[in-house]
Amino acid sequence: MTGFSALVLAGSRGPDDPVAASEGVTAKALVEVDGETMLSRVIHALRTAGATRIAVAASDPAVAALAGDMGCAIVPAAAGPSESAARGFALLGAPMLLTTADHALLQPGWISDFQNATAPDADVSVLLARRDVVERAVPDTQRTWLRFADGQWSGCNLFYFATPRAVQAFALWQAVERDRKRPWRIVWRLGPWLLLRYALGRLSLREAMAQLGRRAGLAVEAVPSPHGLAAVDVDKPADLALVRRIVEQQGPA
Repeated sequence: MTGFSALVLAGSRGPDDPVAASEGVTAKALVEVDGETMLSRVIHALRTAGATRIAVAASDPAVAALAGDMGCAIVPAAAGPSESAARGFALLGAPMLLTTADHALLQPGWISDFQNATAPDADVSVLLARRDVVERAVPDTQRTWLRFADGQWSGCNLFYFATPRAVQAFALWQAVERDRKRPWRIVWRLGPWLLLRYALGRLSLREAMAQLGRRAGLAVEAVPSPHGLAAVDVDKPADLALVRRIVEQQGPA
């Protein structure tokens, strides 16, 4: 993927963020992994993958200052990631890749593979990884799994908004965001017949995503990731310890 714009969600939960608090910093994006902040690791990965314009949605002044020093545009972070993403899309337009500042293991190759696997007619693409792929890479990870007929899936914090029509996705995302820990509520938006198929274990992830997209008037696809580590982000101090251990095992880039 070359010549694309990218948005990094780096809003801060302030003193309530357990990762920032455990590290004595004002925002999680400023936590260091292998001597580099998570935010700068993500920005470097995006640039190496070909991003020519990067914006950072930030609420913490130190995060905004770091992003500015690295040549990124600043978007004021909103209360939730979906609204912050909508603000970034209004600034950058399509096509726009979106990720998060706590995606500390992000690799340029994952971004390229994601782009290469997206359908040319998709308005929005979402990267997810099957449970077996994730657990093969990280056997001891604890995650919330989306359970469908074609497996159990985890998000990878990578989204691609390919067309101007993708602006319609943000209202849908806000609804899904509210129900992210209750997958059946998300599926309920598909209608009673598909909800029944989900309850019986007969609804595939691809079918669910396609129908969600149709409800928003968009072509939305789920892209399976071959990289289990792409599902690892830093929500808790235990996640940070895991990421640091993985980076140490990988050795110098």
